[in-house]
Amino acid sequence: MQWMNFRLFALFAMLVLLAPLVPLAWGQDGPQPELAREKLEIVTRDGVHHAFNVEMALTSDQQTVGLMFRPSVPADGGMLFDWHVERRSEMWMRNTIAPLDMVFIGADGTVRAIAENTVPQSLAVIDSRLPVRATLELADGTTARLNIRVGDKVLQRIFGNAS
Repeated sequence: MQWMNFRLFALFAMLVLLAPLVPLAWGQDGPQPELAREKLEIVTRDGVHHAFNVEMALTSDQQTVGLMFRPSVPADGGMLFDWHVERRSEMWMRNTIAPLDMVFIGADGTVRAIAENTVPQSLAVIDSRLPVRATLELADGTTARLNIRVGDKVLQRIFGNAS
């Protein structure tokens, strides 16, 4: 019995000592520095072009933190999460204080799904439900304001269709 208590104590002590090494998803307490920006255009089905200057979340660490702790997102800004291959995108709003629209984009740049006005700080999974190459986070209300819908085209270098 004493041996088991000692093992539990040792495990607890090890967890306390390793706490500072917990990945960013759990230990992040502030926004990440602004990431490199690139141009992105969304062309709606009626031919209107909407230009954005988005931060590029290319690495796992950048994607883990995303827009956490940012108080707002510029109307012409956002963050593009490049998954590098098509896969389901499952996002959440943990530590994200600005409501967002999420645009899920296929490898050819076609908008496949949209989640509008996501709930800040929510742990609910926001799922693309389809394989996508990238997820674009925009200020909430942007997709409705600009009439962006499923089937619209996103022009950006990662889709090989930027001019």
